[in-house]
Amino acid sequence: MNYFAHSTAAERYARSRPYFHPLVVERIRSFLRLERPVPMALDVACGTGLSTSALTELAESVIATDISPEMLTQAPVHERIRYAVAPAEKLPLEPESVDLITVALAFHWFNRTGFLAEARRVLRRDGALVVYNNGFYGRMHENPAFADWNRDNYLTRYPVPPRNDRPFTDDEATDAGFTFAGRERYANDIAFSPDQLAQYLLTQSNVIAAVEQGSESLEAVHAWLLETVTPLFPSPTATFAFGGEIWFLTPTSATPAGSF
Repeated sequence: MNYFAHSTAAERYARSRPYFHPLVVERIRSFLRLERPVPMALDVACGTGLSTSALTELAESVIATDISPEMLTQAPVHERIRYAVAPAEKLPLEPESVDLITVALAFHWFNRTGFLAEARRVLRRDGALVVYNNGFYGRMHENPAFADWNRDNYLTRYPVPPRNDRPFTDDEATDAGFTFAGRERYANDIAFSPDQLAQYLLTQSNVIAAVEQGSESLEAVHAWLLETVTPLFPSPTATFAFGGEIWFLTPTSATPAGSF
């Protein structure tokens, strides 16, 4: 199921998702030693274009694809970005036509075999595939009790829907024609007010599944979130732990990373 194929979910996503992507873009620039923008980059499963906007710092031109037309209607217009509706497993590009592919917060929704075959097909031989995520760790720095609420209340009421969280191994990459050039972990903090936190949680797939499938109204979920999280805030805003991992992959037998 595509949990983001609803216009209301896309609007919430565009409005309330944190814009952490420049942090990752700088790590990509450093790891690949990009002294100048690459000619063409591809952002797969771009959603509302947050990751795509950040990617313009690394590429002269960017093609961004997503399976959801509703998400793309919320993406920003940019003279160097072209958007296209397409699944990750069927990319609308010519063979060896892009220098850099990025996937942000979406790899776990893909058919891995299909996507990796397409990525290998459209990526130039000296290019790079970068896959990264960013997760909400369910921890408030100012109040450890928030972690209990997240585990015992929030995730119990709104369980995470099925996704492919199976580890992506070196052997799996090799079978798809890629080599792991590196892995990096990173952390970032986001400050939210109670309402900003509630609005962010309304963008998560577990809440979208409940709201868009009709088991609860958006208004009821928002009211419950505000009622239960506000007492946990020791001040008007609090700081929450986020973070993720970045995978750098290059086509097998390609020029080593750092040659751009």
